[in-house]
Amino acid sequence: MLGHQRPLRCRRAVLLGGALAAALALAPVTAHAGPPPSAGGDGLVPAVQSWGTNVSGQLGDATTAGRQSPITVAGISSVTGLGAGPEANHGLAVLPNRTVKAWGLNDFGQLGDGTTVSHSTPGTVPGITAATQAAAGAFHSLAVLKDGTVKAWGLNLFGQLGDGSTTNSTTPVTVSGLTDAVAVAAGGSHSLAVLKDGTVKAWGSNADGQLGDGSTTNSTTPVTVSGLTGAVAVAAGSSHSLALLRNGTVKAWGANSDGQLGDGTTTSSTTPVSVSGLTGAVAITAGGHHSLTVTRGPWKQRRCTGTTLYTWGDNSDGQLGDGTTTDRTSPTPIATGLTTITHLAAGRNHSLAAGDRPGGRCQH
Repeated sequence: MLGHQRPLRCRRAVLLGGALAAALALAPVTAHAGPPPSAGGDGLVPAVQSWGTNVSGQLGDATTAGRQSPITVAGISSVTGLGAGPEANHGLAVLPNRTVKAWGLNDFGQLGDGTTVSHSTPGTVPGITAATQAAAGAFHSLAVLKDGTVKAWGLNLFGQLGDGSTTNSTTPVTVSGLTDAVAVAAGGSHSLAVLKDGTVKAWGSNADGQLGDGSTTNSTTPVTVSGLTGAVAVAAGSSHSLALLRNGTVKAWGANSDGQLGDGTTTSSTTPVSVSGLTGAVAITAGGHHSLTVTRGPWKQRRCTGTTLYTWGDNSDGQLGDGTTTDRTSPTPIATGLTTITHLAAGRNHSLAAGDRPGGRCQH
């Protein structure tokens, strides 16, 4: 990761976008080239909020009542990172002591507590004491540890736990062969990891080429994404994958029926392709069948003078935010009314951005 980039500390933070499914607010769900921009100087996010569908307790407020406005997740006073994927009905939080909390749907053991009982308040995932990041897939979970290893738990039908089997696990198992991971992402049924050397590993379902190894063969252990170097972050959608490169460009691979790869076509790809026309990207995230990125704008007198949000892919529910329901096969700039964007997240059919309104001051 680009460790020299410091968090942005902004006033007048505003969330934009409709959270019609469960979503986590102020969440560094965004795959980002640097520390979570939501964090303060100590790297902590002071509270976790959620809203939307709650039938499985995925909002973490000790109820199963849906919420039309944000509520605070129970029992968590500060976090260093959150995990919530576009297909997930459960939430994960990394605490300052590097343990992981989980809550919500648990029918395949994705909460990691040794049971398949869902719960509406956060519980501790056993055996994890050195987590640096977590990610939630549709029915599985991942955590990267300080020593560069990766743990996984939950559904393993396609090998998305990466332990060489297709056996579900209600407690964390070790992903095979990874010793230098720095970031992870979880998709519908596949998983991704960025390594220290800038390469990317992938495992799990590969029906649409989302593992990026040139095949459509599932893998129960990590395989190398073909031809990809210089990666600093990854994001995973239902069946597609994204990588943010150190040079500010974005690569994509996997399913592309809705243009979610952003290469100007609707042709799926089993190896990475370049997202058209993007330079200066600093963050990425993936929804179910759509993708988002933010590009860094110029700075003048310590004032944010512009960052641009781009979206592409499925737009059937207006999730691209361009005022239409027309799918886009290449990145489209979106007018957000924000001077700078500090948070980015996506659900299956919706998108979220948060940041500083015009006139707010941001310190780099």
